Amino acid sequence: MAWQPEKQPLREFVGYLKDALSGRDQNAQRHATTMLGQAKSSPETANYLAYILSNGPLLKELGLNSSDNILVRSSAAINLKNTIKAYGKAYPDTDLAYARSLVLTALQDSNSQIRNFAGSVISEVVQRGGILGWPELLPELLALAGNDTGNVSPEAQEGAMSALAKICEDNKQSLDQDYNGQRPLAIIIPKLLDITSSPNAKVRSFALASINAFLPQTSPVVTSSLDAILAQLFRLANDPSDAVRRNVCRSFTHLVDVRPDKIKPHMSGLVDFFVLQQRSTDDPDLALDAAEFWLCVGENRLLCPSLGPFLEKIVPVLLESMVYEEEDIIRIEGEAEDADQDDRAEDLKPQFATTKNPRLATNGHVGTNGEATQSSLPNAIDDDLSDGEIEESDDGVSGNVEERWNLRKCSAAALDVLASNFHDPVFTITLPYLNENLRHQDWPIREAAVLAVGAVADGCMDAVTPHLPDLIPYLLSFLNDREPTIRLITCWALGRYSSWASHLQDPNDRQRYFEPMMEGILTRMLDPSKKVQEAAASAFANLEEKATKGLTPYCGPIIRQFVQCFNRYKDRNMFILYDCVQTLAEHVGPALAQQELIDTLMPAIIERWSKVSDRSQEIFPLLECLSYVATALGDAFAPFAVGVFPRCIRIIHQCLEEYIMGINNEALDKPSKDFLVTSLDLLSAVIQALDAAKSSELVQNSQPRFFDLLLFCMEDPSNDVRQSSYALLGDCAINVFGQLQPFLPAIIPVLIQQLDLDKMKDEDIESGFSVINNACWSCGEIAMKEKAGMEPYVDQIYQHLLGILRNPEVPRSVNENAVIALGRLGVYCSPILAPNLGEFAKSFLSIIGPVEYTDEKAHALVGFNRTVERNPQAMEDCLVDYFKAGAAYARHSNSDSSAELAGSFQRNLVGYKSMIPGFEPFLQQLPERDIEKLRGSFNI
Repeated sequence: MAWQPEKQPLREFVGYLKDALSGRDQNAQRHATTMLGQAKSSPETANYLAYILSNGPLLKELGLNSSDNILVRSSAAINLKNTIKAYGKAYPDTDLAYARSLVLTALQDSNSQIRNFAGSVISEVVQRGGILGWPELLPELLALAGNDTGNVSPEAQEGAMSALAKICEDNKQSLDQDYNGQRPLAIIIPKLLDITSSPNAKVRSFALASINAFLPQTSPVVTSSLDAILAQLFRLANDPSDAVRRNVCRSFTHLVDVRPDKIKPHMSGLVDFFVLQQRSTDDPDLALDAAEFWLCVGENRLLCPSLGPFLEKIVPVLLESMVYEEEDIIRIEGEAEDADQDDRAEDLKPQFATTKNPRLATNGHVGTNGEATQSSLPNAIDDDLSDGEIEESDDGVSGNVEERWNLRKCSAAALDVLASNFHDPVFTITLPYLNENLRHQDWPIREAAVLAVGAVADGCMDAVTPHLPDLIPYLLSFLNDREPTIRLITCWALGRYSSWASHLQDPNDRQRYFEPMMEGILTRMLDPSKKVQEAAASAFANLEEKATKGLTPYCGPIIRQFVQCFNRYKDRNMFILYDCVQTLAEHVGPALAQQELIDTLMPAIIERWSKVSDRSQEIFPLLECLSYVATALGDAFAPFAVGVFPRCIRIIHQCLEEYIMGINNEALDKPSKDFLVTSLDLLSAVIQALDAAKSSELVQNSQPRFFDLLLFCMEDPSNDVRQSSYALLGDCAINVFGQLQPFLPAIIPVLIQQLDLDKMKDEDIESGFSVINNACWSCGEIAMKEKAGMEPYVDQIYQHLLGILRNPEVPRSVNENAVIALGRLGVYCSPILAPNLGEFAKSFLSIIGPVEYTDEKAHALVGFNRTVERNPQAMEDCLVDYFKAGAAYARHSNSDSSAELAGSFQRNLVGYKSMIPGFEPFLQQLPERDIEKLRGSFNI
């Protein structure tokens, strides 16, 4: 006998479902949510929910009006989906059979919302139970969607095809697997192709969307069907439905990525099709899908050249599409000046610490990636438009016009990609548009023209350059436009041309173009509109990247403007201001250490530092900014380090405590690792910047003890934390070794474990190598200071370093740090390394050869030479390489360690001369220039 609901529980369920979504009575809503949550574990719950979802007419008997009817049934679908998600695998198939049958009937409901909810529930059932868990589902859905019986209602066809589309999207991999010799996809694709000929436009659209879910996969089923798919796409290209043509656009865009060879022969017709679709002003979504085709083709090396003959058709439609839509214009024009308004919490984006580049023993310091990225519209189009990369809001929809991925931005990105590929011809087509519209009386047209000027900057620079003496002053005048959006886009466009202005050699030209550009952007950083402030600050960070040390003479006015920004900016724009400060510090360096500049800048930063809490996300960019400032100021940062250093210690201590508490209590939130990373990086910067005595005092006075905290961080599960920890360890070895030395018995065993490649997780391999890189570097630094005290650890360290050198997957930079660490161990521990020389000598010479000559390399060669001196016979297999290394050293000897290194090479090479019977014939194996260098430098 079929399951039937009991009246009283049914009434209770209906009441709870109604209260759960109504929101009129919060107490009732909370109670309903609690009761529904408790009911999830009972298998009968799924039956009640399915019954309510699929029996709309019967619910009228319970006194529900039509709106409440839909509300309750929708609530039932949501709860049924969540119940299956949470407990579906625990339910026996017999318990779900009734619910599954009812949900299928709900697909045929007259209400589209109920059909959509039913499709979501069906997709969740398949997700939880797998394709084989409901074997009759796919044939039944395909039969309904295809109207196989000839009497399926249009609503049922739409519901079934909508559900199929969800299943295809969520189960792409499992549908293409082999089940007892059959692949579901082999049945689905031909049937979907048939259904794309349905008389129902929605069904056709859903069917094509389902096929699109599989096109990015390199499935044999899809590959064998490509010709049939293409034929159907060309037929559907003339479909009267916008939704169908939208999916046709997406299909061709997918095929550009997976099978460009299938697209290329049809490019002429496709250009006409996509131009027509992009001009579909009644459907912005269709126009956007069409515009994305140009972006995709422009980035495809095989297909992009085939667009060349059609630029006269493509570029004009891109330019037309770069104007704000009417709805956006109305919204923008309604915005008031807001610089004095506090930011809302939802306006503040999550902040993340910037991952530092690994330490390089070849230069002894960290490479920074403080590179400014400038967006065309703040948070919209990345400065490197040639990559066609766009920052989208998380959900793709935003109330902020500048944060939505839309036709305007896609067209601008596509124009940039085409400019980067075709160069001058793109500008030739664009120039008449610019001449006509840069002076247009309507601001949206002017704004689009300025956007176009910026979009072609990188790709068409040679063609644009002759026009810049006239264009730049004209753009500068737009910085005073009454419309904030014009000022915003002008800041971005000027930033795109800042490289040209920064590299002008003639002083008169710099005065005429570069200085007004710099001053204009700086002025807009205090614009009454926050969005303009952000765009100007981003543009100025970009200018700093291009001008580098050329900004040194202007540090005074720049710093004064930054200070005014610190006084005026609200929280959101403070983040990009930090980027401006740190980029300036990075590029002008010690020039920032003038007392007048310090007295101007630092009070503003420290004031902000005192306002930001230890748990604010603003602390991440602030700590990063201070790292660059400390490096630039050097020992002049000492007065500020007294407060900064202990706070970093406190933040690290708090994070470690909270992390341990979170491990012991899963209910507690674990702190972000970025607090640790940014604090460790700032400690590194301070220790490097200050006089050694001052750094030592800060470390000595730390509470809790500095190296106890560092040891915890060295064992943190996060690669980013460990990478920063080992960078700090190496800096401590260089600058505060006296404080570090007593802790080495505890620290070195942890360091040794970090050198073990077997402990690196495959999923974190890239960041894992960065950690090992820094561990190798810090090991070498400690070896130079601890000297013979490293002897107890040499064997273990050697085995791990040898494992690194022998692994072909290890990046070259890590190998370089490993051989330098190994060589530096040999400076004071060569007797222990010497018996193993034959194992690593050849790899050592091969890897260290191309490394730039620095003190670190010189130390490593000294250690290697001392090891060779103790076991010269071990070099038999690579003796020629060793003599080449000696000659290479003689050509580049400019290191402080040259005397010691020269002496060690001299002793060894002369020693080999006496050991080798036929020395002259042996030398002839070397290039002539090496022989001459060896004879001249070492008298052999």
